[in-house]
Amino acid sequence: MLSLVVLTAAIIAGGQGRRLGGLDKSELVVGGRRIIDRQLNVLGQVAEHILVVSNDHHRFRCSGLQVCNDITSDAGPLSGLHTALIRSPTARTIVIACDLPFLSVPFMRHLATRKTDADAIIPRNSSGPQPLCAVYNRACLGPIQQMLKHGTLRVSALLDTLYMTELGPQEIASYDPDGKLFLNINTPYDYNRALGHLNVTQSISRHNNIHSKPQPAQS
Repeated sequence: MLSLVVLTAAIIAGGQGRRLGGLDKSELVVGGRRIIDRQLNVLGQVAEHILVVSNDHHRFRCSGLQVCNDITSDAGPLSGLHTALIRSPTARTIVIACDLPFLSVPFMRHLATRKTDADAIIPRNSSGPQPLCAVYNRACLGPIQQMLKHGTLRVSALLDTLYMTELGPQEIASYDPDGKLFLNINTPYDYNRALGHLNVTQSISRHNNIHSKPQPAQS
């Protein structure tokens, strides 16, 4: 059962960014800040502990973060999830991918404090389940270990084996009015989409600021 206790946040940063020419996705700059910095700002207001799952400790040498090697090599994000739950010092862990620049404190707090008897809380938007922005407890380790043992590495397949609570589109809607909450960056196109979202938001903000200024009295 997931209860309201101290929890850990784990950032899965083991991908090689092949579709981005080998670029480190967590280092991409969105809105003047690296994605990793945007995520740390949010997670620091939600979780007591933060760790990163990555086999490249050099990338995070100056961060002061706990960095954990994948326990199972060459097994993709499922291995990252497995490592996160093994290394987490708490029973409950928020697990996120390192390429989500638009996570928000209100949504992550809602995710972290959602009451449920289930072993996992998985958001689902119009694009489908979001298992790499979700809460898991240690009861999920058994199914994950069985999948790794049999070479079934798709994180999406894990959901069929878990006792979970789903956060559906209606529950998410108020936290994601512009549809960018779960936008992840895998390709140059995705990166341009992320930058485009920011440009639109900034344009709307400038427009609202202009029209909210007091107008001079007419003579």
